[in-house]
Amino acid sequence: MRKVILGLAVSLDGFIEGPNGEYDWCLTDQDYGMSDFFKRIDSIFIGRKSYELSLTMGDAEMPGFPKLKEYVFSNTLHDVRPGSVLVGKNVENEVKRIKEEPGKDIWLFGGASLTTSMLNLNLVDEIGLAVHPVILGGGKSLFHDITKRIELKLADAKTYSSGLVSLTYNLK
Repeated sequence: MRKVILGLAVSLDGFIEGPNGEYDWCLTDQDYGMSDFFKRIDSIFIGRKSYELSLTMGDAEMPGFPKLKEYVFSNTLHDVRPGSVLVGKNVENEVKRIKEEPGKDIWLFGGASLTTSMLNLNLVDEIGLAVHPVILGGGKSLFHDITKRIELKLADAKTYSSGLVSLTYNLK
C-alpha cells in the first residue's frame, strides 16, 4: 500500500508561512534530501488554496521537481487543470482508494487545512519536516485544530551545515 507523506518546510516556531504569506525564509542553497524524496513519490495531494497559488505560477517546471499526478482537494472548485484529479466529497474513502492503487508514495504538500483533515482522519503515514533555523514570530501554523493526540516514532534525523534539521516520523 502506498503511503501518504506530509512533507513541508517549517520554521522553528512551527509556521509554514510568515505573517504575510511569505516563504522567502526557506533555505534553497542545497538539495536537503529532496532528490531522494522525489524518487519515492509519483503523486501529490494539494488543497484548494495551494492549488490556486500554483496556478499563478503558470506551467513553468521547477528545476529538479518531477512531474507528479496531482490530486486537488476542494469543496468549492468544480474543475481543475487537465491531468489533475478533483477530490471533493468522501475524502476518507477517496484517499483510502488512492492509497490502494499501484504506484509510489504520495506527497501531502498542503496546505494547513488539508493537513488537519488528513491527520484527523488518520490518513497520514509519515511526517517529514524540514525545520529551518528561523523564528518567524507569526504566520500560518502547521498544526491547528487537531482533534486528538497523535503519537509519532522518530524514523530519521539529519542535520545540515546551514542549521536546517530534517526530521522524519512514522505515525504509530
